[in-house]
Amino acid sequence: MNTILIILLIAVGVILYLIYIYNRLVSLRQSADAAWSDIDVQLKRRYNLIPALVETVKGYKNYEADTLEKVIKARSLGLNATTVKEHEQADNMLTQALGKLFALAEAYPDLKANENFLNLQQQLAEIEDAIQNARRYYNAVVRDYNTRLESFPDVLIAQRYHFQPKDFFELDESEKAAVKKMPEIKFD
Repeated sequence: MNTILIILLIAVGVILYLIYIYNRLVSLRQSADAAWSDIDVQLKRRYNLIPALVETVKGYKNYEADTLEKVIKARSLGLNATTVKEHEQADNMLTQALGKLFALAEAYPDLKANENFLNLQQQLAEIEDAIQNARRYYNAVVRDYNTRLESFPDVLIAQRYHFQPKDFFELDESEKAAVKKMPEIKFD
């Protein structure tokens, strides 16, 4: 009788532990999805500023149409992106195009002094900080989730219930260079 009770207690313990592992994986997956949602919100905020920025720059006679077209194209790609990799690609493209746009603004003193342009630059800088923070958090959660998917005994539950690893949202080398080249925004 005692051995049956011990076996039953061990079986219940194992079942409870497996349930705990499953719930932990679900929780990490949900955290990663929520963190991605935060990034998506920040990206959309940035995309919503682009039309106002383009219109402000268009008001100046000698604006670079090619640069504005790249900004608009990158925005469109971002709005239509459905995967992390597509968002990453659009984000890289947009950051590069905005870097060129702000560099061009240096050649137009009237544009640099335009209050609307300065306000949009400030808003974009704040959104870039928010995106960077959201990206860091998302990547940390994804790291934890993906680690659990590969750790024993979690891997057994992950494979059984088809948990899939998530992609990191990373800067590529060209975006890192573009961010370094963006002019510093000073507010007096």
